[in-house]
Order: sequence, then structure tokens, then C-alpha cells
Amino acid sequence: MAARPRDARSLRVVAEVPLGDGYALRLGVDEEDPRHPVHQVARRDGAEGEPLDEPAFIAALFGAMGVPGDVASASVLSGEQTNTSIVVGLADGSELVVKLFRTVQHGENPDVELQCVLSEAGAEFVPRFAGALVAEWPDAAGEVGRGHLAIAQEFVRGATDGWVLATRAAAAAVDFADQARALGATTARMHEVLAARLPTVGATPVEVATQAALWRTRFDDAAAAVPGLVAAQDAIESAYEAAAEVPWPALQRIHGDLHLGQLLHRDERWIVLDFEGEPLRGLAERTAPEPALRDVAGMLRSFDYAAAADGGHAAGWGAAARAAYLDGYRDAAGAAALEPAALLRAFELDKAVYEALYEARHRPDWLGIPVAAIERLVAG
Repeated sequence: MAARPRDARSLRVVAEVPLGDGYALRLGVDEEDPRHPVHQVARRDGAEGEPLDEPAFIAALFGAMGVPGDVASASVLSGEQTNTSIVVGLADGSELVVKLFRTVQHGENPDVELQCVLSEAGAEFVPRFAGALVAEWPDAAGEVGRGHLAIAQEFVRGATDGWVLATRAAAAAVDFADQARALGATTARMHEVLAARLPTVGATPVEVATQAALWRTRFDDAAAAVPGLVAAQDAIESAYEAAAEVPWPALQRIHGDLHLGQLLHRDERWIVLDFEGEPLRGLAERTAPEPALRDVAGMLRSFDYAAAADGGHAAGWGAAARAAYLDGYRDAAGAAALEPAALLRAFELDKAVYEALYEARHRPDWLGIPVAAIERLVAG
């Protein structure tokens, strides 16, 4: 998001949060920009268009968030992002990043909740949590509720994006087994901490049936856009039936949108980011306990994409990376953590079916990636 709206008159203010020192954080809807309907705008003493990377504004924001430290510099990160991120340099030489959520909902944002839980547990695989901003605002129906507008956390400088790291290795046919195995272990530790710190529940027959119905609905939508999937319908339905008939593990809080692009790699360790979950899912759905295998399936699909990013010449690389990832997860969490296999297979199939629908609508040149995965999965 730019620091200033294109036309301040197009900004319909929903809420304004006083921060102190003459600053406020506005939550509004830029009616001329439907791609990013929710924006935050800084203001000082009634002036319009104060830049978001003004150090004095950041200092006021930190005061409202309870984040200690003297602000020395601030800069808005460029590039396409789901949220607006501002890198803040502190006087002691450390750095934080402030994420202003572009889309907000009443309730506890899972990015704040899970980052805080993992950070407080001493997990080395997430950035250190520094603080969050909570505010009240009315929703479209006029109901006032509370929710998160921003989070501040450690800025991990010098790290490599997980997607970049993996696709470079795949394109050069460089063995990625060690990194994939370490990532599997990191995923397992993340699930272990979340299960220990947040409630877990048993999967009821109703929940299992509801999940199976969602799988089938997604397949119907995908088959309408990709008619070639109809040939695999019986095999996919059998896989879903098998998953619904086996005993499910306890449901717990998970990442919810785990893939290589949500990871950083530095000093031989993986760092997990962005716990908001899939942005198109509602908050209640994104914060509901689920099988941890859903995260595992997401990572398996991500390795498949990384292998194909250079034109599809690294299928063997992808298979080796997926196997190493599962080995790492199994070594850290025990063999039972990847059971039942039928459930993992169903989640991976469902993810590939969703990808087929997405690619058919937005990137038809990539459609072959999920279609090939579906063929592989139904073939066992």
C-alpha cells in the first residue's frame, strides 16, 4: 500500500485509533481500490497524508503497542504483499518489522496469536514477537467489535526466501534433501508447541463429514473449470471416502497456509512466517483446530511447484525433497504423526484440486503442475 491514498476524499473512514503525540492510525476503505479495500493512514494534528514511514509516527505506534525502543529509521517494504510492512531500525542497532493488516476482522488475528504463543515458548523458528495493536471499529452491519490492526516482530535480515532457495536448487539440480529434512523437523516442532500451548480437540463424526463435503465441493468446482479431472473423479472419491473412514488424530491449531513462500532460511535454520492462514477463509475457519497433516500436505505441494518452476525438468528433485521432508517430520514427531496415510493423501489431493481450479482461472500455463500431481496421487 502506498503511504498516501490516491485521493483522500475517496477514503471512507471506519475507525481512527489515537496513538499519542498528535498521531492516529486510520482504518478506512479506499473505494477506488477494490483490490486492497482496507487501508491504514497516519495523521498528525489533523494533517492529511502523513507518510507511514515517518519515524515519529512509528514511535507513537510503538507506544500504543507497548513496544520498547527508540526509533531511528523506518522504511516501507516495496513489492506485492498481502499487508503493508514497515522495517524499523532502533537506536540499539536491532530491527523490527511492523505489519499493518490490510484486511481486518473482529477477533484475534491468528498471525498475532500464534506468533505470540510460539515466541513466548522460546521457539527459534519464528521471529521474536514484540507487540500488537488492538482497536475497536464497526463492521458493515454497524456492530462494534475488537480486533488486531498491526503486529510488530523481529526483522530477519540476511535471510533467503524459502521459495527462492528451493527453486534455485531445483533449477540447478542441486540436492535439497538436507534442507527439506530440516524443514520437516521444524514443521513438527511447530505443531508440537502449538498442540502443547493451545487447546486440542477430538474430531467428531460431524466434523469429519463436514470436511469430506468441502473436499467434494471443491472437486465439483474444479471439474467444472477443468473437465479433464472428471476422468479421475471415481479414484478421488474413493480417496476421500477412505480418509473419512479412518480414525482421525486430535485437531489442533496449525499454520494453515504453509508453503515455501512463507519461510525464510538463514544460518542453516528455517524461520516460519505469516500465520494468518489462507486469506480467503473467514476468521472462524482460519482459527479452528484442524489436523496437522493439512500443513504437511501444503508443504508437499509446495515442493512439487518448486520442482516444476523451471519448466518441469526437476520431477526427481521434487520427489526427493518431498521424501526428505517427510523423513524429517517423522524423525522429529514419530512415525504415528504422519498417520493415517489416507488422511494425508486426501489433504494433498484436495490441495492439488484447489490448485487446478486456481491455475485454470489465473495461470493456465501452470495447470499441468496440479493435474500431474492428481494423476500421481490417485495412482497411489
